[in-house]
Amino acid sequence: MRTNIIDKKRKKSYNRTKHDDYIDRLPFKNGRNGTIMDYILTNCKILNGKADMVPFSGQIVVKNGTIVRILQSNDLPDIFKGLRKIDLGGKYVMPGLINMHVHLAGNGKPQKKLRDNAKLVGFLMSNPLTKTFAYSLVCKFAKLELLSGVTTIRTMGGLGDFDSRLRDESESGEKIAPRIIAANRGISVPGGHMAGSVAIAATSVKDALDILEANKKEGVDIVKLMITGGVLDAKEKGVPGELKMSAETIKAVCDKAHEYGYTVAAHVESPEGVKVALENGVDSIEHGAEPDDEIIELFKKRGAFVCTTISPTIPYALFDRSVTNINETELYNGKIVFKGIIDCAKAAMANGIPVAIGNDVGCPWITQYDFWREVYNFAKFTGADNRFALHTATAVNARLAGIGDVTGTVEEGKCADLIATQNNPLDDLRALEHVDMVIARGKIYDKPKYKINKKVKAELDKFC
Repeated sequence: MRTNIIDKKRKKSYNRTKHDDYIDRLPFKNGRNGTIMDYILTNCKILNGKADMVPFSGQIVVKNGTIVRILQSNDLPDIFKGLRKIDLGGKYVMPGLINMHVHLAGNGKPQKKLRDNAKLVGFLMSNPLTKTFAYSLVCKFAKLELLSGVTTIRTMGGLGDFDSRLRDESESGEKIAPRIIAANRGISVPGGHMAGSVAIAATSVKDALDILEANKKEGVDIVKLMITGGVLDAKEKGVPGELKMSAETIKAVCDKAHEYGYTVAAHVESPEGVKVALENGVDSIEHGAEPDDEIIELFKKRGAFVCTTISPTIPYALFDRSVTNINETELYNGKIVFKGIIDCAKAAMANGIPVAIGNDVGCPWITQYDFWREVYNFAKFTGADNRFALHTATAVNARLAGIGDVTGTVEEGKCADLIATQNNPLDDLRALEHVDMVIARGKIYDKPKYKINKKVKAELDKFC
């Protein structure tokens, strides 16, 4: 399995970006071309992201994008006295958030009626001009993730090679984006989940392996399977998450992916789907379903984890139908999936099975800047306390993503992926909605601003 997937040696020339011009305008600018700065964060309360974290006053010394010293006093060793000091005015500093389930191709804007995503994607990817436009949107959406406090994302199905391409361009400084763990296109089946949009339909085992090989050539970090349908795929009440992919295909892809050093994540929204996925080698269950004793044992035997995604189920399960424009069948099935995801997370936590969180951004009502809501919803609906929720959204997510030695906690030797908030999220996780500073790989984004969808906010705020 890959463990330090971001440490690839990519030979890329550096080109000056808009971020460099932005850094030049900051009062505390230093560092070569504004790319990586050396500085000290002073007058801050530090939440280190660990399971037992409590805020403590201190200073954080950053050099070459890395946390080199954490001081719990105002005293400063002589070796650091020449560095620029950035006074945070008593704000809370913590690890940047990690969103474990992202689709960069969508903005979450609700639609009055269900659109044909496969047809739209087919058009966008049909010629160089529309592909350029589509890639610009993906870059824009990734930037929104970053400016809202998410410093790492794990993509779970996208357009062409856009995810891995943006990963490389952000690492070289050409684009502003979070750290990206890229899946590129998911593997689905004819009539399967997201087939033709952010996944390719494989008509045979050979087809599925060919898609894997194509993704490998593009340098992906992880493999995504669409094993079951979803809420909107179900034609009858009571059958969301219908099993679509054969056990033979799942096993073949998992075996080959593991041979290449990849982990395999799978979209699953039914108990039957969870069992088949785990029995055939899947490493993470994305979403989940109501578990029984057999499923719990399969999780333990496989050493797999579940990535909980509560946010996208809330509109289907809890919103008034006059708002969502869904039919009775979709509402009924939405409630099943909502309960199944929560029950799966609760059972996992009760049985020592690792739980990650992501918000399945791109689904209707789920925006690229609202991951904080998933952290809040995770605590609210599973019963986890605020400390555990923040710990999960940072340190746990980093470990399960295979980058726990790089990011996820505020520790010496870790990358400077940090956010600052005015209020303490341990008191109220809604503090994460307003991030005053984002630091990603040492780069500072002070007082980030972005446009929000007022209608989406008004409806979602009813549940926060």
